[in-house]
Amino acid sequence: MAAGGSDNAAPSTHQPLEQFVLLAKSAKGAAVVALITQALEAPGVYVFGELLDMPNVQELADTEFSHHLELLKVFAYGTVADYKACQPQLPAVTPLQLVKLRHLTIVSLAAKSKVIPYETLLRELAIDSLRELEDLIIEATYADIIRGKLDQKNHRLEVDYAIGRDVRAEEIGGLVDVLRSWCDGCETVLGSIEFQIQHANTLRKESLMTKQKVETEVENLKKTLVASADLADGQSNTQQFQQASAPAKKSARGSSKLLGAVKKSN
Repeated sequence: MAAGGSDNAAPSTHQPLEQFVLLAKSAKGAAVVALITQALEAPGVYVFGELLDMPNVQELADTEFSHHLELLKVFAYGTVADYKACQPQLPAVTPLQLVKLRHLTIVSLAAKSKVIPYETLLRELAIDSLRELEDLIIEATYADIIRGKLDQKNHRLEVDYAIGRDVRAEEIGGLVDVLRSWCDGCETVLGSIEFQIQHANTLRKESLMTKQKVETEVENLKKTLVASADLADGQSNTQQFQQASAPAKKSARGSSKLLGAVKKSN
C-alpha cells in the first residue's frame, strides 16, 4: 500500500527487511500498518530496528494506529510473555506472527543460558504440548536463528548459536560497559601473550647461544683429539724408525772393526 491508500505491489515475504524499509519511506498511516503486519509475518525477517526507526513508522505513535507501533516494539525487543502482559492494548497476532514471536523468545532465552530446560520453554512460549515445542525448535533451527540440539533424555535444549536481536536505546550503555570490559580483558590477555612471546624469545636466544657454545667446545675437543692423535702417531713412527735402524748401526760398527783388523794385519 502506498501513501494515500493506493495499491502497490507488496514486498515478497522472502525479501529482507530492507524492502519494507524502502516502502516505509513513502507509506503513511494504514499503509505503514500493512507493512508492519507483512514484516512481522515475513520469513527470514527477525530484526526490526531499521523499520522501527523510520520517521513514518514513528509517526504512528500519535495516531489511532499507535498499538501497531507497540506491537512492532514487542517483536523487536520482547517475548511472548511481554506480549501477553500487554495483550489488551495490542492488536491480535496472526498464527504466523505468533510462531515468529516464539522463535524470537527462544533467541532471548538462549542469550541468557545455553542450556534451556523444556519446562522453561513451555512456560515462556505458552505451549502445553511437548511435541509442539520440539517442532517449534526444529523450525527455528531450519530458519537458522538458533543452532544446537534437543536433549530429549534430559528434556532440555542445548544452544550453540543464536542470532542477535534489536537493542533498546536505554540498553546501549550496558552493552558499552560489557564491550569495554571485554576489551579490557582482551588487553590483559594480549599483554600476557606478549610477555610469553618475549619470554619464549629470550629462552630461544639462550638456547641458541648454549647450542653454539656446545658446538664450539665440541669442535675444539675434536681438534685437540686430532692433534693428540697426530702427535702420538709421530712419536710411534720415530720409535719404529729408531728400532729399525739400530741393527744397521750395530752392523756398521762391526764392519768398521773388521776392516780395522784387516788393515793392521797387512
